[in-house]
Amino acid sequence: MASIRLSRERVLTAAVALADSEGMEAVTMRRLAEGLDAGAMSLYHHVPNKHALLDGMVDLVFGEIELPSTDVDWKTAMRRRAICTREALRRHPWAIGRMEATRAPGPADLRLHDAVLRCLRHAGFSVELAVQAYSVQDAYIYGFALQERTLAFGTPQEFAQTARHRVQEVESAMRDAAKLYPALAEVVGGYVAEHGFDAAQAFEFGLDVILDGLEHFRAA
Repeated sequence: MASIRLSRERVLTAAVALADSEGMEAVTMRRLAEGLDAGAMSLYHHVPNKHALLDGMVDLVFGEIELPSTDVDWKTAMRRRAICTREALRRHPWAIGRMEATRAPGPADLRLHDAVLRCLRHAGFSVELAVQAYSVQDAYIYGFALQERTLAFGTPQEFAQTARHRVQEVESAMRDAAKLYPALAEVVGGYVAEHGFDAAQAFEFGLDVILDGLEHFRAA
C-alpha cells in the first residue's frame, strides 16, 4: 500500500527537504522511508539507487532557476539567471559542486543549459565563444556560492562585527600588526570593520565585470 501513495516527485521533494535541513549525509533510503511513512524497499520503485536519487534532487534545484529569455537583452537574461542560481544554491547548499556532476541530466537541467546557450547564440556569440561565456559564468557563480557557504556570510553588520573581532584577536596576538600588514589594517580593520561586507552586492559587482568583459568579446 505504501508504494501506491508514493511518487518519484514526492520522494525527491522529501530528499531535498532533508538535505536542506540536515545536509546530504543525512539523506539515506532509510531516513527517507521513515519521513514518508513507507518501507525503504518501496522507494526503489521510484529511484533505483542513490545516484538516481541525487540526480533527481539536483534536477529539482535546476527547476528553480529562471530560464534566460531571448526577449530581453542578453546581459539582462544572464544576470537574472546568475542571481537566481545563487539564490537557489543558498536555499540548497548541499547542491554546490553537484550541479554539473550529474550522471543523467534531468529535464530541468537540459532546459536550462539549452536556454543559456540559445540566448548566447541569439545575441551573436559564436559557438566557441558561447561555450567560453557559459563556462566562465558558471565558474564564477558556483565558486562564489562555495565561498559564501564556507565563510557563512551574514548581514553586512554581522560581517563588520566579525571583522572587528578578528582584528582585535590579531592585535592582541601580534605586536605592530598594523605596521606589518598595513593594507589589511586599512581594508579589514578600517573599511570592513565599519561598513561590513554585502555578499549580494559583491556577487553582482563581479557578475557585471564578467558580463561587460564578455560584451567586449562579443562585439569584437
